[in-house]
Amino acid sequence: MVGRRKLIAVIRDKDTVTGFLLGSIGELNKNCHPNFLVVEKDTTINEIEDTFRQFLNRDDTGIILINQYIAEMVQHALDTHQHSIPTVLEIPSKEHPYEDAKDSILRRARGMFTAEDLC
Repeated sequence: MVGRRKLIAVIRDKDTVTGFLLGSIGELNKNCHPNFLVVEKDTTINEIEDTFRQFLNRDDTGIILINQYIAEMVQHALDTHQHSIPTVLEIPSKEHPYEDAKDSILRRARGMFTAEDLC
């Protein structure tokens, strides 16, 4: 049985969102809400957090891609998300390289396994 397809939601800088839109991932749901947010200098933390929560609550979202430096701004919201779907992935941007020590999902995953589990 084929399930409903899931979207990738994006909370990123302008250049990255533009690239994703050119790759045809941009969509509007039945309420005309997009599956992306371009974060610019004047974007408030409340706007980012509200958009993140909207993406979590949409039944058509499978993955949320968020720049790591943006994720740090709304870390408390990311920490409350305990489900595997939608999956939240923190990724780098041009100006902010990826730092695995700051990745909340990776930190949580490391706590789930011991060295013996991996042998």
